[in-house]
Amino acid sequence: MKVSTLIGFVALAQAASAHYIFTTLIAGSTTSEAAVREPVNNSPITSATDPNLVCNIHTAATSTVSVPAGSTIGFKLDNTLYHLGPAAIYLGQVPSGETAATWDGTGAHWFKIAEWGATYSQSFSFSDYNLSQLTTTIPSDVPPGDYLVHVEQIALHVVDAPQWYVSCAQITITGGGSANPSKVSIPGAYSANDPGLTVDIYTNPTSYTVPGPAPFTG
Repeated sequence: MKVSTLIGFVALAQAASAHYIFTTLIAGSTTSEAAVREPVNNSPITSATDPNLVCNIHTAATSTVSVPAGSTIGFKLDNTLYHLGPAAIYLGQVPSGETAATWDGTGAHWFKIAEWGATYSQSFSFSDYNLSQLTTTIPSDVPPGDYLVHVEQIALHVVDAPQWYVSCAQITITGGGSANPSKVSIPGAYSANDPGLTVDIYTNPTSYTVPGPAPFTG
């Protein structure tokens, strides 16, 4: 795809009312809206250091869903992912003394379990483009207990002004093992000047790295 074609493609996407919310948790064979801390609107977060990056400005979830380690986890949207940019899913291990319902997500308790990056098969794009849900697998050896699940998609259609679309959900992982993946904070998993955020997608880059740590796969 030529640069001019890409610009027209993204402009068309922007005109299509392309803001979105991750509304529904997918946990194994179960789906739940009640377990999602749903954002109060579909406006994006616009700063890599905004404390709301962890779970957005949201309404309270009313349930916590139980799901076995090794099962599918993810989110459905109220739209499709029109904006070009990467996506990721993190698990936040709830610290001692808290529950999935009470924890605010602060502190270095998060590890990435999936990411959707760039594709180059015919032209520069992103593998999450035009999807209506994002799913992955909970590593089978993560410890059992309460977790928050964080999903983010970073829209890069405005150069040097990334936009984050974020939701969290409450789960309890059963089974599992004793893995201890490295943890990061959200915000704090990456900086505002990360090359994955400052890239100009209209130049058809030949390489791209999703911001944040590499996914833990067990």
